[in-house]
Amino acid sequence: MKIKKFFKSLGPGFITGAADDDPSGIGTYAQTGAQFGYSQLWTSLFSFPFMSAIQEMCGRIGMVTGHGLAGVISKHYARPVLYFCVLILFIANTVNIGANLGAMASSMQLLFNVPFYLLLIVMTVLTVLLEVFVPYPLYARFLKYLTLSLFAYIATALVIKQDWGIILSSTFIPHFSFEKEYLFNIIAILGTTISPYLFFWQADQEVEEEVATHRIRSFGKGVPRVTKKDLRDMRLDTFVGMFFSNIVMFFIMVTAASTLHANNIFNISSPTEAAQALRPFAGDFAYILFAAGIIGTGLLAVPILAGSASYALSESFGWKAGLNQKFKKAHAFYGVIALATFGGLLVNVTSIEPFQMLYYTAVLNGIMAPPLMIMIVLIANNKRIMGKHTNSLLSNILGILIIVLMAIASIALLASFLFFP
Repeated sequence: MKIKKFFKSLGPGFITGAADDDPSGIGTYAQTGAQFGYSQLWTSLFSFPFMSAIQEMCGRIGMVTGHGLAGVISKHYARPVLYFCVLILFIANTVNIGANLGAMASSMQLLFNVPFYLLLIVMTVLTVLLEVFVPYPLYARFLKYLTLSLFAYIATALVIKQDWGIILSSTFIPHFSFEKEYLFNIIAILGTTISPYLFFWQADQEVEEEVATHRIRSFGKGVPRVTKKDLRDMRLDTFVGMFFSNIVMFFIMVTAASTLHANNIFNISSPTEAAQALRPFAGDFAYILFAAGIIGTGLLAVPILAGSASYALSESFGWKAGLNQKFKKAHAFYGVIALATFGGLLVNVTSIEPFQMLYYTAVLNGIMAPPLMIMIVLIANNKRIMGKHTNSLLSNILGILIIVLMAIASIALLASFLFFP
């Protein structure tokens, strides 16, 4: 009963953390395990406190101001920077949506003998209809239960024989290399885990919660009263969500390293290929779990990718926004959701290799994240915006440190391309 009550208390932070492990993230983590074995397991431990700190700031900004991240930046800072970031966010999210829809359809094909494009169309239409026409409280509950699909990846790793001594040492004793491929992959991991669309989504969902509980009239209309308990609950929610995200990431890497890398399979082109490659080494049960997890996480992540892009664009241009709004009152907001989702569908009918594009999109996110995180830290320290709810010393240390580390990694990567092609 206590577990059920605890799960019921979780909200935007938990859903945001789970959405981070979308099919594209699964592909990135599986490729990491296949290519580098256990040597990058330490990144799952490393990213956790930084993810928690940045996402807590985003949640606090939404909760205190009654505006999403784009709305706050638009109101208090230079708009050209915002427009550029939002444009890149929309493009990156659309590509992510396309790769996720493709992975979901391919995974369903592994389990059911149905044509790929039929499954792709059904997944796309279902996602748009759910997001546009299902009321927010019911939809948020639906998203929360979809997070349970991620336990498939923990179960998959546990049904495979593992050398836990090597796994633990690789997790707690970092191995580092300055080779371009190694560095490139770390930035891809950071771009997948500490991703701009999660910044926007969590801030926006905290505002949606304020609307749903009648603390403000509508999205961006009014300033909610925030208590210490509200902030404490939000922080716990965020902490649990980011921990869950990183533990799933860890187990996906472990699974790929102990099966694919151990059997000299060093490259995969999609999450579905990872599921197929597992079958000879891990058996049918692990294969089915891995494939089913891709479908569940895709249903969770695609609406969040489309929704975060729509929130960002709508707040940037002053359009009425929010999943609490009826379709007839927020045509532009829901139009962007449909455009991003159907745009993702079109990615799958081009000659572009979705997984390769996705991998580079993760790197692009890693490069784009530091400027956005600078804005988040500035906002979270601005007393004119946040009042008495500004950053603690620990939040500032973690925030500044991850900005510096991701900026250095991005500069090092660019330098490696220029001087060591």
